[in-house]
Amino acid sequence: MSAAIASLASYGSDSGSDSDGESRTSADHASQDATAHLRPLGSEKTLSLQILNSAPEVAVKQDVETGVHLDPSLKEVMYNPTCDTMFAPEFGPMNPFKTQQMSAPRNMLSGYAEPAHLNDFMFEEQRRTFSTFGYALDPSLDNSHLTTGYIGAIEEAEKNKGLTVFEAGAKKTEKRKKVKGSDASNIEGFLGPWAKYLDEKDVAKPSEEEQKELDEITAKRQKKGKNEEEAPADEKTILHAKDMYDYQGRSYLHVPQDVGVNLRSADIPDKCYLPKKQIHVWSGHTKGVSAIRLFPVSGHLLLSCSMDCKIKLWEVYNERRCLRTFIGHSKAVRDICFNNTGTQFLSAAYDRYLKLWDTETGQCISRFTNRKVPYCVKFNPDEDKQSLFVAGMSDKKIVQWDVRSGEVVQEYDRHLGAVNTITFVDENRRFVSTSDDKSLRVWEWDIPVDFKYIAEPSMHSMPAVTLSPNGKWLACQSMDNQILIFGAQNRFRLNKKKIFKGHMVAGYACQVDFSPDMSYVVSGDADGKLNIWDWKTTKLYHRIKAHDKVCISALWHPHETSKVITCGWDGQIKLWD
Repeated sequence: MSAAIASLASYGSDSGSDSDGESRTSADHASQDATAHLRPLGSEKTLSLQILNSAPEVAVKQDVETGVHLDPSLKEVMYNPTCDTMFAPEFGPMNPFKTQQMSAPRNMLSGYAEPAHLNDFMFEEQRRTFSTFGYALDPSLDNSHLTTGYIGAIEEAEKNKGLTVFEAGAKKTEKRKKVKGSDASNIEGFLGPWAKYLDEKDVAKPSEEEQKELDEITAKRQKKGKNEEEAPADEKTILHAKDMYDYQGRSYLHVPQDVGVNLRSADIPDKCYLPKKQIHVWSGHTKGVSAIRLFPVSGHLLLSCSMDCKIKLWEVYNERRCLRTFIGHSKAVRDICFNNTGTQFLSAAYDRYLKLWDTETGQCISRFTNRKVPYCVKFNPDEDKQSLFVAGMSDKKIVQWDVRSGEVVQEYDRHLGAVNTITFVDENRRFVSTSDDKSLRVWEWDIPVDFKYIAEPSMHSMPAVTLSPNGKWLACQSMDNQILIFGAQNRFRLNKKKIFKGHMVAGYACQVDFSPDMSYVVSGDADGKLNIWDWKTTKLYHRIKAHDKVCISALWHPHETSKVITCGWDGQIKLWD
């Protein structure tokens, strides 16, 4: 302990020649009195501590480095640097592997681009001048001197005296003078802003050349109009059967009684079965068949219309011949419809004509048109209204004609798109129409305001609708590849439990049909297949490859247990059993 105190005292003493002697005396003192550090210091003896510099001067990087570094991006220097300073590497030693091109300063991939001292407006002015007149100042010359050079169309530049787009603008012409009449105090002669110009001409006569052009246009229009007037093609008919009448004087409209089925009865088959195989092909149409209709009640004749502009009548039983061809439309026939007895039928075609034909003689009885394309046509099924029929038109209207007068007697104009189908329901007091506007409307007969309008955001267009044999349901071919079932009595609600899926029809109006006993639903599809669903379970039971192209219609014979007739765009009509 005494040794430690002695060393502390020696640390506090002044350095020099006296340090050794004093250290001895202090040690003696310490040994004499060990509590000397507890007493206050006397004035004669003090401890002096050496001052330490906490921030000594350190050699900075600039002092150590010999040369002065220049920032290579600098373009202006305020003093004269030496050559070594200017070309010294940025940091560290020079890279010996860099080529001269690689070590050269650059601010873009291909090198160094000097900023051009050019005003933005001047550049835009020269660019526009070049794009308009084809010349501009040569940027490689110093144009501040008297020598001005041009690039591009030099002749044009000399002609325009080198004027730019902004300088060569058209000079404002003098305002046209008006007839004096701006004095508002002159009530009679005040013209105000309605005053005519002094040089204004009241009548503008075309020049001789213009007159020639006008004459040509009007002649073309008149010619076109005449063509449209002449549009109803000459109607003719071809009888393919050997004799018009049989040995008893009966025509082909007579219902046969030797086919194994009573075609005159209203009874339906007890149970229907799935058709398995093809038993006949009616071929005669040169283009796609667009619709087929069976003779009313009996179904012993089949009427077909086609895109080859012809309508044909076929036998369903016996020899299954083509009996008659009806020729009279100049464009594809879209729809056909028998009257209740089958003695007459209507045809609707893209030549904008609806024609009424005699089924037996093939004669065209009358023709109707309102200069629009009819998409569907239906006779009123009521016995006392057989002279009236309705047609859905391309101009969004349903038009009602009277066959006796040939006049339009009613127009139902509420749809927002072309009308695709018309179906009579509720004992023919009402009819349902569907349209391209994706809605379904229900109308009272002869009242041109729809009393029911069905349109949901999820609904698609329904271009084919069929009433079930019991009159309770409407089967609608929806364009989202499903068949929807609506109630056909009073409320017209969608039956969500009965949705038939599994076929592809998007874009085609494939006709749907029911089996007579309501046990199956049949429909064609875009692949040419015949699809058969079970009505109760909505399961797809059977699928037959029926046609090469679209199978546009399928009809189940009303008196047969398993006979289905299909037609397609391959021009063939097929019978399946």
